[in-house]
This record gives sequence, C-alpha cells and structure tokens, in this order.
Amino acid sequence: MRFDVADLRLFLAVVEAGSITRGATDAGLSLTAASERLRDMEADGGVKLLHRGRRGIMPTEAGDALAHHARLILRQMAQLRGELGEYASGFRETIRILANTAAHAEFLPASLAPWMAENPRIDVELKERQSAEIAKAVSRGLADIGIFSDAVETAGLELRPFAIDRLVVIVARDHPLAARKHALLKDIMDERCVGLIDGALQEHIEAKATGLGARLKMRIRMRTFEGICQMAASGVGFGIVPEAAARRHVRSGKIAMIRLSDDWATRRLVVGVPMDAHLTAPLRDLLQHLSAGTADKPALRKSGYI
Repeated sequence: MRFDVADLRLFLAVVEAGSITRGATDAGLSLTAASERLRDMEADGGVKLLHRGRRGIMPTEAGDALAHHARLILRQMAQLRGELGEYASGFRETIRILANTAAHAEFLPASLAPWMAENPRIDVELKERQSAEIAKAVSRGLADIGIFSDAVETAGLELRPFAIDRLVVIVARDHPLAARKHALLKDIMDERCVGLIDGALQEHIEAKATGLGARLKMRIRMRTFEGICQMAASGVGFGIVPEAAARRHVRSGKIAMIRLSDDWATRRLVVGVPMDAHLTAPLRDLLQHLSAGTADKPALRKSGYI
C-alpha cells in the first residue's frame, strides 16, 4: 500500500463528514478527484473501505482500521512538524480552528485579531461547523483547536472556558411580541421568522423547532446577523440571534430584544484541544489567549469535569 498524507486526510474527512461530497470540500478537492483517489486507495489496498449508499457513506471494518491508524499518523506528523518548525529559521505555522456560528461571527474576530497581529508568522484556517461536529473533529486530530458549546459530547478533549452565548429574539418595536421580556420558542412559532441562509446556528435552531413538532415560518433568509436585525427592525418578522449582535442594534431604538428562555438558548462556549496532545508553542499561546478574556479562568480541565 502506498497511501500518502493527502490520501489519509481525505479519507478521514470523508468518514467524519459521512459524505464524499462534503469530505472532498473539507479536503480541498473536487468531487471527481476525491472519488478517484478513494477508488485508487481501495484498489491499492485490495479491500473495500467504504459502504456507499443514498444517504452517504459508512466505513467498512477495514475502513475503521484505516481511519484509526490515519488519525495516529496525522497526529504524529503534526507533532513532528511542530517540533521541527520551532527550530526552523523563518518559522511559519498554520493553525486549524473550527468554531460554531456564534463564536465565528461574534466572539472570535475581536479575540483572534490582536493575537494574529502580534504573531505575523502564524496563519489561521478558520471554518464554521456545528458544535457536535467540532468536538469530534478536534478529538480525531482533524483540527487543532475547536470553539463550541460544552453541551455536546467532549470525550477525548481538554477544555477551557471561552464565552457565554445567549440567544435572544428580536422584533420591531411595534411588533406584538415587543412588550414581552422573555419567551419560549414554542410560544413564538406562529409568528413569521427571519433566519440565516445557512450555518451551524440556523441548523441548530431549526432542529429545536422540529423537536417541537413544527417548522419555523421563514419569510426570508439573510447572510449575516446584521441583515436579520435590519429585517426585524422593519417588521418583516422575528429573528433569533446572539445577544451580542442584538445589542448593537437595540441602541438604534428600532428593535426590541426578548430573552429566549429555553435551556438550550444559553450556552457556555469552550475552547477544546485533543487531550494529552503535544501542543506547539504558538498553539499553547493561542489557547491561553483565547481563554484569558473570560471571567472564569481555571487551569486546563479534562472533559467530564465541567
């Protein structure tokens, strides 16, 4: 067998995504190139690695074995690159970060920007994912750092606190809901809604609505929280956004902010890294920086103790 690093990264991306299409995107390959590479891996190994179906892919027993060893190999290679890189002249490193929607759009830019300005030789590859996907990807070595809700399974990770993310409902000042101080999602689902075009947060909210046996009555989808706030201010419908985004627009006097009372609407965001991983010096420094802005600053905690 002659699998190279690109083969292993692609295979893990496909297994993690449960889809060749999405895995190819994550690996930076076209669907055609990824499919051909996977077929070559199976031919070279002389064994079927993936079960392909209408709903996606599942690894075979041999595929599970390959995924296990691929994770070990990639993690060891990352450690090797880090150790060699720290001694190299003209040192440069790329840190892979996965973040959920709230962290990606609201909290991370202000926290990450000054650190990157002080570390001009460090590049960051930042992608948005749902919290559950992030935790899995980081524990498997597919990302260096994850920022996500601690409500998901965090086995295999060490965590630091990052931020408190509160979701709120926003409506125009003359909207029937504007006088309320708080509301449950089930209480407002008969009203028309403005949402995001896509993204982890929107998927999360719509999944909660589905769990209540209904669907949100979506009038329009916007690309940003600012777009949602502008639509809500004009009376198009209610929106659900992070409190930090809502507060910027409440000052305009055009929208009212209502606390979303569901338990899932207040989330603790954490920074996660693989448990017992060898972190390069820049990774250690960034981890400390990201968690330094929180009021609660305990030492690095193993998952299961938060």
